[in-house]
This record gives sequence, structure tokens and C-alpha cells, in this order.
Amino acid sequence: MKRKPTKKMALRSHIAFFGLSLFMLALIGNLFWLQIIKGETYRLKAERQQMSDTVVSAHRGAIYDSNMKVIAQSASAYLVYINPSKIKTDRQKALVVDGLSSILEVDRDTVLKKAEKTASGYEKILGKIDQTKKDELSAYISEHSDDKLGTIIGIDPDTKRYYPLGSFASSIVGFTGAEDVGRSGLELYYNSELTGTSGRIITAKNALAGAMPNDYETTFDASDGKSLVLTIDEVIQYYLEQQLTQAIEECQAKYAYGIIMNVETGAILGMASMPDYNLNTPYTIASQSVLDEIDKAETDEKKSQAQNDALFAQWRNRSISDSYEPGSVFKVFVAAAGLEEGIITTESTYNCTGQIKVANYYQHCFHRTAHGVQTLHEALPYSCNTFFITLGQKLGKEKFFKYFEAFGFTNKTDIDLPAEATPKEGVTYYGVDKLGIAELSSESFGQTFQITPIQMITAIASLGNEGKLMTPYVVSKVLDADGNIIKETKPTVKRQVVSEQTANTIASLMEEVVISGTAKNAYVAGYHICGKTGTSEKLTSKGENIASFAGFAPANDPKIAVLIAVDEPHGITTGGGAAAPVAGRIFENVLAYLNITPQYSDSEIENMTIIAPNLVGQTISSAASNASKFTVKVVGAGDKVITQVPAAGQSMPKGGVIVIYTEEDAARETGTVPNLTGLSLTDANRTAVNAGFNIKVSGTTQASEVITSYRQSVPEGTKAELGTTITVYFRSDQDVAD
Repeated sequence: MKRKPTKKMALRSHIAFFGLSLFMLALIGNLFWLQIIKGETYRLKAERQQMSDTVVSAHRGAIYDSNMKVIAQSASAYLVYINPSKIKTDRQKALVVDGLSSILEVDRDTVLKKAEKTASGYEKILGKIDQTKKDELSAYISEHSDDKLGTIIGIDPDTKRYYPLGSFASSIVGFTGAEDVGRSGLELYYNSELTGTSGRIITAKNALAGAMPNDYETTFDASDGKSLVLTIDEVIQYYLEQQLTQAIEECQAKYAYGIIMNVETGAILGMASMPDYNLNTPYTIASQSVLDEIDKAETDEKKSQAQNDALFAQWRNRSISDSYEPGSVFKVFVAAAGLEEGIITTESTYNCTGQIKVANYYQHCFHRTAHGVQTLHEALPYSCNTFFITLGQKLGKEKFFKYFEAFGFTNKTDIDLPAEATPKEGVTYYGVDKLGIAELSSESFGQTFQITPIQMITAIASLGNEGKLMTPYVVSKVLDADGNIIKETKPTVKRQVVSEQTANTIASLMEEVVISGTAKNAYVAGYHICGKTGTSEKLTSKGENIASFAGFAPANDPKIAVLIAVDEPHGITTGGGAAAPVAGRIFENVLAYLNITPQYSDSEIENMTIIAPNLVGQTISSAASNASKFTVKVVGAGDKVITQVPAAGQSMPKGGVIVIYTEEDAARETGTVPNLTGLSLTDANRTAVNAGFNIKVSGTTQASEVITSYRQSVPEGTKAELGTTITVYFRSDQDVAD
């Protein structure tokens, strides 16, 4: 017979059951916490302990110029890391810290702090190291193999961005940051296309955290990024950068920037903002004068702020991000609007008295002198303010704004570059409702509104493109990793701004501006340059100007448009004096490079240089007879010409020097190059010939009685071979002040 449980036994059973239930609930709760709430966290921790997951960096796509010259490329590099959990002794720690800080040139305290994170299995030390550093580090690890540094220090594949041409096209190309992400320029704008997809190497680990055999390894290959082919031509870009740098030196300017565009397509052949910087060291301030200003900062905080400001200013692409008052260059668009609307013809007359009353005040011409009765043929070359004020008033605000908008000044150009300035009604320009008589009048000669250089050259190019406004672009093709074209930019016509007839008429008027007007310093014999100059006050710097030129060539079949802006020039401060000569030198170099044949007028042929005859093999007397138009200098005691300087076929001035050598081993005769600046054309030629040299004339020769030389290709005092040709640059200072 079973004994009936006592109350005490029942209580004990209940307590035991209750305790067991609590234990089971706690166990279930803990399992729920571990598997459900924290399951993913512990799963990842377990995977990290059991698996090694190494990222294989993809190569960023390359950037090429229009001729497939490499501008930017990624190359194999290495990333160094440590596993602090493997550091077991003070000696190991010291070897790791001392070795890495010394070889990789990393701050010792930084490495030490990472080495002391003994609970961590991965601490990055430095990426993008080159092969030399990698080999040095590998040798150090091998040298200390007894200390098992190979289990602590790891080296993984990485990539590094290189810019083989240094500062070339820096404001366009831009650079990448630490994680290979574009920070500026095309590197930023096309970052998604240029960036590849990283690969992975996943390897199982054993209980001692060592790698398992290859059977336990899975590899996912990296996929390289796409590459860009630019419209930028290396040679044209070089000419542009060279001449802008020269402009800064000649005019003691703060900045100089410029654009060269294909008139027919809108493709950018060259774009530069000077001074520039080295793309390989973008965080190093390149300008010594800027560094000197930073050093003047009174406190560390101000110095740090000045340095940051200087870096952003250095990276800035002023050709698309800066706005400026265009000044008198804008008059060509007002003229185009007047012709298109039938308000004037090229023969309509206007009597300029030097000023015109607008509302309650007077507007003046640049020189405040009267131009008298003139047609558009005189008004544009003379850059008569009152003529264009009157024309703007005749157009009225609705028609004026119609063309202001049509030429693209109220919208971005949509060029494929980042940070293009956005026009804002009421800020950078007046909307039609706010165009009172004063605003309309001042805008008619290029004041009281702002545009960007890229807007200006796009609008100017439309006048050379039969009135068609194009969308500018700098990337012509996108290539896949195998070099196949996957995207190609097609020229895009935004709109027909004015008729072909109007555009051609304005082009002929702009050529007159270069022949006899304020842009005469952009003249290049044989190439029929069309252009207009401008001088405008800077709104942000009282008393400072921006001198500019915009134009295209050749007049009868325009191929390239050029815009030059010289920011805060000193000494020579006008568009005609500071910017036009720069544009002329660029037109001369670029048109010749593009194999565009010059078409000389009769007067140009008369003033042209002539070709050196071939005197080699002739007797001294025959050579002298055949070179009677030149000054002949004989070197040697032989009776026949062995060699000559300049060589046969080279261009040289009339009355220039030919040095003939009559002995095979005769020493080359040299002379000291004289000062050829500050002279008239006649005096410069005479001075060069008297010293035994020849000159090649560059620049305007349309007003030979007033032109003056201002630069020479071979510096004064240089020792050079007699007969050498020295390029001498000329400009006019008469009637170019606009």
C-alpha cells in the first residue's frame, strides 16, 4: 500500500519543479538570446575566427587623352596590416612597431597603439605602398622569422592611382582620395564608371588560426573599372598651359584660365586654370607665394584655415566654377540680336558723343571720348559703349532677354565636369521683369551680370558654327576593361540661336576687331582670327580687373574657339593688352598643329619671312651671289659650303643672317643673344642681325609703326650658335584698351 505524500514532501516537489522550470526558462531564454537576438553577431565572429576574407582591390579605369596618351592609371600596390592578437612578447611588439614605423615612414605612436589592441585580429597600417617598400618589408619579416613576424604582419594586394604627367590638366582630371574614390574633376564626375568591383579571397583557418590548404580557398576575381578617352589633346593642352603660365608672369596676375573648343562639335580640346598643382601630391600647395601668405597667419587656427582655403582654391576649376562680368566681349551677342531682329544693319549709323544719358545719370565710352558717326563696322572694333547701349534700348528688355537666354546665359552648359556654377536669376543676372532701363543699358555692354567662362566660349563658338549652340563635353568615349567602346559621346545641338547669315556677318565683324580694333594683338598672319576683348571690374576685389578675349578661327571655316581670362593683371590690365596676345600665340600654335593651312593676303605675303636657300655644295662666290638678299657670314678657309645655319628651307626674315661653314670640322661660332624686347619690328630685326642672329616675328604686324616687342624665345645673354632664329613677340599698345 502506497504511502500518501505528506504536505512537506509535496512542498518539496513543488519547489523542485518550480526551480527546474526556472532553470529551463533561463536556459531557453539564454538560447533565444544567443541564437536569435545575438545570433548574427556571434555567427560573424565565428566566421572571422574560422575564415580569412581578403579583399582584392580592383584597378580603377584609366584616363586617356584624345590620342590615347595615359593621363591617369592604377597600378598594383600593397596594403600592410597587423594581427595584434598574435603578439605574445614585448620583443615581438618592439620589432613590429620599430620595423613598420621605420620602413613605411608611419608615426611610431600610431603603430604602437594599434599593436596594443591585443583583442583585435586586424589593424590596417598603410595602403598603396610600392614594390620597393614591399620588398624591404618582406626582407625584414624574413630576417626576424624566429620571432614569427610573418604571423603578425600581413601584406595584401592593393592598387595605387598614378598621374604620369604630373600637373597636366589637373583642374579637369582631378584626383582620388585614400579609398580610391574620386574627389574632384573627372575622377569625381565619372567615379561610378571608373570604379571597379573588388574581388575576395576566402580561406578557411585551422584551430591555430593558420591557413588551411588551397582546397579550402575560394577566389572571386576583381573586375576593373571602365576607362575614359578625353577630347583633350595633350599637345593643345600643353600650349594652353604654357601660355597661361606666361600670362601670369607677364601681367603679374593672380590667376589665368582658358578654354579651347572644337567649334563644330563642342568638344573641349584644352582647358586649364593656372597656377595648377601636381595630381600625385594634391594636398601639397604648389604656389610658393600662397605658402608665404599662409605663414603670415597670426595663429595656428588661422594658419590651418588658410591652408584649407588654399587647397580648395588650388583644386578649383575656374573655367567652369567662377563667374565674372564679361565686359565688352558681350557686345557681339547684342550685335547678333540686333541684326537677327532687323533692328540694325551693318551700315546703320550712330553718332557717339562719348556719353549717353540713362535715367538720371550718364554712361560713358571707355576712353570718355567721342567716336563720332559710325556704323557697326566701326562700333564693334572701337568697342563703343554708347552704340551698344542705344542698340540694347532699341531691342527692349523682352527681345534682349530672349537672346540672353538663347545664347545660354541663364542655364548651366551641362558639361560633364563637377561643380559647374549655376546661374541664378536675381543673383547672377536680371530676369526680364527686373530689366529696367539702367540694367538693360549696362548689360548691353557687358556689365552688372555674371557668366562663367564655359558659358562664354560655348556662346562664342555658336557664332562660328552657323548659329548653332552646342553642348560642351570632355569625355568622348567610355571603354570597358578589354578596351571595347561601350559609350561614345555624340555632338549635341541645343538650339539654333541666330541664323547662319547673322552668325557669318558677326564673324566678319569680329575679324575686323582683330585686324584693326581692340583685339589686334590676337592677330596671326594667314589665319584670319575673329575675336573680341573685354575688361571688367571684379565685384569681389575693388580696383582689380579681369581681362579677357574670346574668339574663333579661321574666319571662313571656323575650327577652334579660344577663351582667355587673366584675373587681376597689373601693369597691362585690359583685354586687348593682357589677354589678346595670349590668344594670338595659342591660335598660332594650335592651328599649325591641326595642319590648318594659312591663307595669306597680299599685304601679309609682302611682310612675310622668306625661305633660306640651299647653299651647301656651292662655291663661296656662288653662295654669296645666291644669298644676296641676306647677310652672309663665312666661317673657315675652304672654298665650298659644307653646312649652313639656318638650314635650307627654314623661314627667316628678309635681310637675315646665313652662316656658312667651309670646313668639315670647323668649330661652330657662337654669339651672345642681345636684348630684343622693347623695340620696333625694324629695330629688333636690325639688332638681331648685327649680333649674328635671325628673328621670327610672332604677334600683330598690322600696325608696324606702333608695335613693340615684349618677349623673346631665347633669353638675353644666352650663348647661341650664330644664325640661330629667335622668336620675337610683338604687340600694340595703341587703341587696345578694352
